[in-house]
Amino acid sequence: MKLNITCIPGDGIGPEIVAEAKKVLNSVAKVYEHEIVFTDVLMGGCSIDKYGVPLTQETIDTAKSADAVLMGSIGGNTSTSPWYKLPPEKRPEAGLLGIRKALGLFANLRPAYLYPELKDACPLKTQISEKGFDLMIMRELTGGLYFGDRKTEEIDGQEVATDTLVYSEKEIERIAIRAFDVAMKRRKKVTCVDKANVLDSSRLWRKVVTRVSENYPEVELSFMLVDNCAMQLVKDPAQFDVVLTENMFGDILSDEASMITGSIGMLPSASLNETSFGLYEPSGGSAPDIAGKDIANPIATILSAAMMLRYTFGLDKEADSIETAVKDILKKGYRTGDLKNEETPSDMILSCSKMGDVIAAEIK
Repeated sequence: MKLNITCIPGDGIGPEIVAEAKKVLNSVAKVYEHEIVFTDVLMGGCSIDKYGVPLTQETIDTAKSADAVLMGSIGGNTSTSPWYKLPPEKRPEAGLLGIRKALGLFANLRPAYLYPELKDACPLKTQISEKGFDLMIMRELTGGLYFGDRKTEEIDGQEVATDTLVYSEKEIERIAIRAFDVAMKRRKKVTCVDKANVLDSSRLWRKVVTRVSENYPEVELSFMLVDNCAMQLVKDPAQFDVVLTENMFGDILSDEASMITGSIGMLPSASLNETSFGLYEPSGGSAPDIAGKDIANPIATILSAAMMLRYTFGLDKEADSIETAVKDILKKGYRTGDLKNEETPSDMILSCSKMGDVIAAEIK
């Protein structure tokens, strides 16, 4: 099978972690006799440096011509980078929002799984981490505050900023259907997270999600306010299966979920449109403070590549091989710096590139 993949290495540690995901994908291709064609394009700060804009039409067209997109990280230090002296629409993150809209990527899947070998890295109490957890945050990606109208104006001698939160029934319905479909393949439980005690948009979410649930009688549906969900994620994450929520809430909760796994460097994500096309990226940021030092954790990006094989190409066996390889190297004791503890032997602490090497070598 020929896999046509557009790669957006991006900024900061992005090029390093994408290189390791490519390495593992090439190992999969060799073992399972596939052909992979990678095409690299610029987006984010590096695109600003070269073209003056965070996202070019050429990058959009190249991404659309591919079967899937593999992305690293976008952005830099918001305090010191000259990118953040530009107008908001020309900053790195504008490219990320732009490509999501251009590709119609409305469904963001962010799994959070606590590997038994990493329980010591989990910041939660032992009695909580011992139970383990395996949840999927399903985040709507192209609506809400991030895509609503915004403006800053002067009123009565002071600046006033306005951001608009808008959702339509169709936008909610399509992400809800994806969430229930995913739940059917998991433990058949959906928790819809909102702020329905305050927001009209959340009350519409509850109405539409309830209606969609009628087509999935086997799935248990519950509702939870976002502030309670934030607390429950650190109190008892094992209670969750699929967490369905809107754009901004999902952005915040998925980062919280990533940290309770022990490291944000462990969590992959997939952003899908209404077909099998998807953009796959790690949940973490660009970490400019460690860029170029070969110490980043590439596992989230590698696991994102596994999600690509599963959700876009339907190659479950190949996806399983990557996920199994990651589990196996963790069982053997290999760690990147963010996962080490006081008992980790120095020879088991690997650089970014070495971690890619050992995972690629485990593919079978």
